[in-house]
Amino acid sequence: MDEIDLKKEEEEIVKRYKDMLRNTYRDLTTEDKSLIRKAFEVAKEAHKDQRRKTGEPYIYHPLAVAKIVADEIGLGATSIACALLHDVVEDTQYTIEDISNLFNPKVAKIIDGLTKISNIDHQNLSLQSENYRKLLLTLSEDVRVILIKIADRLHNMRTLDSMKSSKQKKIAAETTYIYAPLAHRMGLYTIKSELEDLSLKYTDPESYSLIVKKLEETEKDRQRYIEEFSRIMQESLNAEGLNFTIKGRHKSVFSIYKKMKKQDVSFEEVFDLFAIRIIYKSDYKNEKFLAWKIYSIVTDKFMPNPSRMRDWITTPRSTGYESLHVTVIGPESKWVEVQIRSERMDELAEKGIAAHYKYKEGYKGREDNQIENWISQVREMLENLGTASTKELLDDFKLNLYTKDIFVFTPKGDLKVLSAGATALDFAYSVHSGIGDHCLGAKVNNKLVPLSYKLSSGDQVEILTSNVQKPKADWLDFVATSKAKSRIKAALNSEKRTYTEEGKELLIRKLRHLKINFSEEELNSIQKFFGAKTSHDVFYQVATGVIDSKALKKYRDSKGVLTNLLSKLRKRTSIITENNFLEPKEEENYDMIVFGDDEEKLNYQLAQCCNPIPGDNIFGFVTINSGIKVHKESCSNAIDMRANYDYRVIPAKWVSSSSRDFLIEVSLQGIDRNGIFNDITTLISNKFKISIKKININSEDGIFYGNLILFVKNTLQLEQIIEELHNIEGITNVRRSEIKK
Repeated sequence: MDEIDLKKEEEEIVKRYKDMLRNTYRDLTTEDKSLIRKAFEVAKEAHKDQRRKTGEPYIYHPLAVAKIVADEIGLGATSIACALLHDVVEDTQYTIEDISNLFNPKVAKIIDGLTKISNIDHQNLSLQSENYRKLLLTLSEDVRVILIKIADRLHNMRTLDSMKSSKQKKIAAETTYIYAPLAHRMGLYTIKSELEDLSLKYTDPESYSLIVKKLEETEKDRQRYIEEFSRIMQESLNAEGLNFTIKGRHKSVFSIYKKMKKQDVSFEEVFDLFAIRIIYKSDYKNEKFLAWKIYSIVTDKFMPNPSRMRDWITTPRSTGYESLHVTVIGPESKWVEVQIRSERMDELAEKGIAAHYKYKEGYKGREDNQIENWISQVREMLENLGTASTKELLDDFKLNLYTKDIFVFTPKGDLKVLSAGATALDFAYSVHSGIGDHCLGAKVNNKLVPLSYKLSSGDQVEILTSNVQKPKADWLDFVATSKAKSRIKAALNSEKRTYTEEGKELLIRKLRHLKINFSEEELNSIQKFFGAKTSHDVFYQVATGVIDSKALKKYRDSKGVLTNLLSKLRKRTSIITENNFLEPKEEENYDMIVFGDDEEKLNYQLAQCCNPIPGDNIFGFVTINSGIKVHKESCSNAIDMRANYDYRVIPAKWVSSSSRDFLIEVSLQGIDRNGIFNDITTLISNKFKISIKKININSEDGIFYGNLILFVKNTLQLEQIIEELHNIEGITNVRRSEIKK
């Protein structure tokens, strides 16, 4: 039986390998195929005795990552080979030197970068750790490292079901926090959306399931509508002799979720649930002309919303994205977003950076190498922020990921793309670091303005400089771009850097004297204890005597406060339980929360940011000064806590309902009428017999908006209240909301 299974697995491995080779975005030469084959054979042999948590042969994973790299991202032979080999050095006996000898130094360098990132992931360290900066620094070496890592993360997210719940939530939070923004910035919009959707599946499963269910229920109606819209447009577009295809798709689950949260609306109230894409054939010369021709045909048929028109063709996004977007009132008076783009633009949107390089070869006259410019900026930022904390580095890096663009002009009429909120000083640094360092002021549209002046699209900017001007600390208060921030910090920290090595050596000696081993974890702990922003600040303070031996002794004496906190809480809880005098009242046993796999009873506080009640999915977060705080899994702070401080997150759950009442807020909206206030209060007080702490209802032009703050026992009772309120005549919208503090 085992032999039959092994034979089937061998056949499946070969099948998956051939499938991966058949579906490559790039054309592969004989030499390319030979490189990939060799990488496959090495990976297959190296992983032959390993299996994934699902029980499958481990080689399935590198093959799946290679397929994503080859087809969905669209990279070439070197990247495909590296995807196949990406876990070999980390998980087997092979070394980087072996890879370099078997292949070449370029492949070895990429594998080395991927191995560093994987080692960090497996150490279960927080993003706050100094080690995590290596993930970002790999961008300075080879952007393919990040692209292959995105593919690796995508396949891990697709197969995350085999992990335990706490691990799922950590990986999902980290994916939302850094990998989805990275995919977005590389122009990989489809992958970015899938990463966000899969993350939501684990960070807020209830909302995810609700939206997926609603999308499935409305699929037939949506498809019928798309077909009707397409039929109308096809007649007009065919009449003009255009060669095109029309596609319809619903918005991603995550984008619908964000709209529901941001606008505080239900699924049914999200008005643009889907978009229609018109993709046309064109040579490069006529692309723009045909896009506007199609725009004219669409808006002749359907009335556009002027405030929702986006021209990303004339001025592409900084990611390289090109498309013309217009939102129109379609059939049945429904809003529809129409995206107009050529086949080349569509390929750029789907494949991002890979398509960018492919088309760059075909259109050598193009000057808008936005992605290359961005990568150069990131590299410069990473180099300049060499002494920054990882959190600071990550914040500045993320500033580069999700950003809206403005378009401004130099005195000669050259176009510069900056992020929204950029100032005259940001513009100066975008031209050249030296100009930024010596910037005195600026002229915007021939008018003298200060360095802090915020620019708008269409501004023409001239920078005034002086050789005696130097970067100042207060410049950091108003610059908006990561390039400017990093350059200013680098200039301000240049003197400080000379102290770091000396301070580090001195700190190691002092710790050794105190019988403390120096490590990254210990350094993070010291940094937090002294309130230093970065590890280099610690070294600087040691070198200058601010942190002396006496201060380090205090640190030693208080060391392990966080580690010991749980044991203290356990001890305290045990004493309370055993002491008859302090034994809780019987009814209080019903609102107990238990923590960890052992379901321990510990002291805790309910977090005020999300106000969990019995029945909510929850987790515990160990704070430094306030013990354990209990948060809802859907808390707005959950992603940040799991991504940055996962080592302080502990599983938690309600073991039963409680007779204790919990404070909750319900928001109402509807058509105002006489008696509606009385109907609401009668329902709450008489039918459910619960207390109303506060009620606030305002009416404006026949529409009322209200908020009730109630004492409820659990989520089941809350759901019943919301359902009954929905049935009151005139009420159109009822939902649980967060209590404003």
